[in-house]
Parts: sequence; structure tokens; C-alpha cells
Amino acid sequence: MTHPILASFDEVEGDTSSVYLPPFRIDVTIRPGVPHVASRHRVAAAVRAALAAAGAPGPASIGVVLSTDSEMVPLNATHMGASGATDVLSFPFLPPEAFPPHERGTAVQRDPWVAAALKQAFALPPGLRAHLGDIIVSVERAIAQAADGRGGQTGDVSWSAAQELLLLAVHGSLHICGWDHAEPVEEAAMRALEQGVLASLPGHDNHGASDGGGSQQVRIPGSASDQATLEG
Repeated sequence: MTHPILASFDEVEGDTSSVYLPPFRIDVTIRPGVPHVASRHRVAAAVRAALAAAGAPGPASIGVVLSTDSEMVPLNATHMGASGATDVLSFPFLPPEAFPPHERGTAVQRDPWVAAALKQAFALPPGLRAHLGDIIVSVERAIAQAADGRGGQTGDVSWSAAQELLLLAVHGSLHICGWDHAEPVEEAAMRALEQGVLASLPGHDNHGASDGGGSQQVRIPGSASDQATLEG
């Protein structure tokens, strides 16, 4: 999972390749038979933008698996207690405290001992990276949701399968970084950040992804557009 590849091998099915977008290494696996929707590099760029926006510590690595409904069904049952296929699952390796506190409706204060322990944990030898976690996305769900007008954050958006896939990759990455949407205030904040990340991606049409509301400015460090207007 750590070997770099040439661009000509970018879409080999069933293979894992590493995309280096400092300070992160994104290991992208495409399961055999998965339809081509977006390149590995485009998916990795979306993940990198989400990690940077969430303040993920680096250097670090993250795994992304582009898969099918058949693989998602048992994973969804085992880890979420739900039936059928879901569109994205995240498996964080680090606790939410490893990432900067964010708006959840209440003030979040990090215990000084936790902060010290986390700082020591990331003092790794040169050349080593902390692994943030793994994301698995059903490309089949992305295609179906986009085609049926059930895409976007509100589940009623008609846009391309590539846009839906990138949204799911961003959504899963934010879960890795401790973001959640169990409560309305959390959901609003997570949606806003997702749209800011998507708007920062080159060539991404964010039309239809908003459910209305006000606008704000979000800075995505190192993105093609450092400052993006978002609706959330």
C-alpha cells in the first residue's frame, strides 16, 4: 500500500496505489469490476482537501477503497447494524481529540494531558507517517444516487456520478477527522465544511448541493482556491 505509481497505471482495477499530496499520502484501492467514475488522483485531491480543512495532523496516510454494493452490505451490517448497502463507511484510527475542536453546539476543550500525549504520539521518526484511518465508498451507490436525483447532502440533487463520489469521499474523510452529523448543529457545520471543500476543487460544479441558508468563507490550506464561498 505504500508504492508510488506512474500516471499510466492510474486506473488499474484491484490495485492499490499511493497518491502523495503533502503532507498526506492517500492510498487508493479500486476493487475489480468497479466502474470508472473519477480518477484516483481526483479522489485523492478531494480527500486531501477535506483533511486539510479539518486540520488533520501530518505527515499522515489514509486509505480509500472504491468498492461495490456487495462489499458494503456485510460491512454495513457488522459495523452499523443496518441492512443493505450504504454509500460510505469510515474507520478512524485516531480519537476525535487528535483533531482540532470544531463547532458541535458546545465548547470543546481538549484536556492538557491528552494534548501532550497526542503531540508525543505524532513525534515519529523521519520517514514514518501516522495512519488516520480508512474509508470505503460504494461507487455503485454514487452512480445510482446521482442518476436517480438522490445525490448531494440533501438526497435530492441531480448531478454527475463523479460529483457524488467526491462528496462521499469528502464526507468520509471528515468522519475520519471526528466530524459527525448526529445533531442538527453538527450536521449544519459538517455540510458547510463539505461544500467549502467541494468548491475548492478544480472544475467541481457545486450547483444544487446546497439546501439554502447563509454563506460563509472557509479557507482550505493548499487548495487551488484558498478561499471559497459556500452555502450551508
